[in-house]
Amino acid sequence: MITLGPAGLRVRITFNNEVIADTRDALVLEEPSYAPVYYLPRRDVKMERLIRTSHTSFCADKGQATYFTICNGQTARHAVWSYEAPLPPVAAIKERLAFYPEKVEIATSRD
Repeated sequence: MITLGPAGLRVRITFNNEVIADTRDALVLEEPSYAPVYYLPRRDVKMERLIRTSHTSFCADKGQATYFTICNGQTARHAVWSYEAPLPPVAAIKERLAFYPEKVEIATSRD
């Protein structure tokens, strides 16, 4: 079963020594057998560092995901994903961005 709600944390995403995203408005999605995933609003992400790719995937619980590559002197291919039209149970993640923790640094804090 998927749970989704406000993270209640500050979430900072860093790649190649640059803060790519910084928000206090993240949602956290939790599902069995997976680590929690933070979904960040685009307004808190340096969108100029992201390039949309043609890669997609499908999740039976969330819908079709689209992907972005991060570019800032280095690249992290398909490091970011988004659900442009998520399924109704997770509609709140629409157009928010999630980052693969093995491709970026994700830091959370209560400040």
